[in-house]
Amino acid sequence: MTKDVLAKALKGEPIQFDDPGFQAVDDLVARNSRILAELNTNYHQRDDVIALLSKMFQTRVSLTNNLLPPLQTDFGGHIFLGEDIFINRNCMFVDLGGIYIGDRVLLGPGVTILTVNHEENPATRRNLYCQAVHIEAGAWLGANVTVLPGVTIGKNAIVGAGSLVTKDVPAETVVIGSPARVLRQIKTE
Repeated sequence: MTKDVLAKALKGEPIQFDDPGFQAVDDLVARNSRILAELNTNYHQRDDVIALLSKMFQTRVSLTNNLLPPLQTDFGGHIFLGEDIFINRNCMFVDLGGIYIGDRVLLGPGVTILTVNHEENPATRRNLYCQAVHIEAGAWLGANVTVLPGVTIGKNAIVGAGSLVTKDVPAETVVIGSPARVLRQIKTE
């Protein structure tokens, strides 16, 4: 019996593009595209934005969170938010592999979080490899940061604007650059 494609994605198992279960992904993408169109083309009060996110993510999103549209996501069903999160405009989440955002996280404008990769071989390049991204409590990602699949951003870390994060970021550090490298520890005084 073929495992559910959505469960495979969250477990980081390879997904064959021709898997018959892939239709479930396509169905959710179509459903969530309609929700994104509503979110991104009309003005909404904060409570209405949260209600649309809850519908798209298929889980309750806390009213303590704040998102400034527009938001883009290719899937939408594998985004998991904590409390008191701020997501600025024009963020892009490629979330099939799972994006886990902890409490009090700040995401600057234009942040891109990727959880999906493809095979190198051109003959099988449409097959997917998913790896979750974890952004731990209190982290701050500056404008136009890109986070690659499988990365964990540690608690209270700061990722400088324009950085490309290719590996885990230690807690309580500032990282910058492409690829992002540790600059220093967080100053607390």
